[in-house]
Amino acid sequence: MVPVIFFCYSFVSVDEILSAIKNGSASQLSKYIENTVEITFTAKKNTYSKSQAELVLKDFFNNNEVKNFAIVHKGDNPNAQFIIGTLETKSGEFRTTIYMKQKGDKQLLQEIRFEK
Repeated sequence: MVPVIFFCYSFVSVDEILSAIKNGSASQLSKYIENTVEITFTAKKNTYSKSQAELVLKDFFNNNEVKNFAIVHKGDNPNAQFIIGTLETKSGEFRTTIYMKQKGDKQLLQEIRFEK
């Protein structure tokens, strides 16, 4: 019974992460960052603390108002998942890659890439 519970919870986390991206919500997205996360914007890559990441993502979403997010590919293994999609914003499209790792009962963001 326990593995089924973990399995269900991980889908909840993934759905909520995708919802946060579709809504352009940095605060909602930051709930799924453990201590640090690697964020890439085209050619600029950096590792941020949870609070720094929220500010950086908020700035990104403020400058790139989200219109839609479409999943292109999903993959997973027992302890991790990734999603590749197209983020449509008012300032253009970004190929978006999201890497998540299972931690307890939810998926936590390890890396996010936004590439023009």
